[in-house]
Amino acid sequence: MAEAMEMYRKAVEEFGQRVMAIGPGDWGRPTPCSEWTVRDLLRHLVYEELWAPPLLAGATVAEVGDRFEGDILGDAPQAAWKEAAAAAVASAASDDVLRRTVHLSFGDFPGQEYLGQLTADHVIHAWDLARGIGADDRLDGELVQFVYDFMAPQAEQWAAAGVFAAPVATPADADAQTKLIALSGRTP
Repeated sequence: MAEAMEMYRKAVEEFGQRVMAIGPGDWGRPTPCSEWTVRDLLRHLVYEELWAPPLLAGATVAEVGDRFEGDILGDAPQAAWKEAAAAAVASAASDDVLRRTVHLSFGDFPGQEYLGQLTADHVIHAWDLARGIGADDRLDGELVQFVYDFMAPQAEQWAAAGVFAAPVATPADADAQTKLIALSGRTP
């Protein structure tokens, strides 16, 4: 169970390394996420990080409301990331976080499931961000395997819900990262 907490922490670091590599001219560059620029992608992850503490504390979506709408990146997007990520990781460090009930817009889930969802999003988007800024897109192998194992049983449901596109075919001998990226509907 503690593995979910550690993988989330590592996924935040993996994404964060790419955030800190964003250059001044990169903010408007496209990413593999259709219609999202580098800034849009970062806003998505900062938004998720801002939601994590109240959701892990038991708040409902209605209770959180619209407090994280608008320009949450401001003039210092990388600083906004660091602050939101630190608070989110701290909120996920409690011994009982995995057993808590997290109230999401699409149902109630154990904290362990929610951290798995966050981890998957951070890892997949670390690849997207790397591609968007022209950085190294090789992901941590342990994270890749964790996310693949988490996502594979749910891939059809996630694609049907519009979380990502249908999986892309890969050769049988493709490496784990290629399989994960393809599972998320992206072309590796």
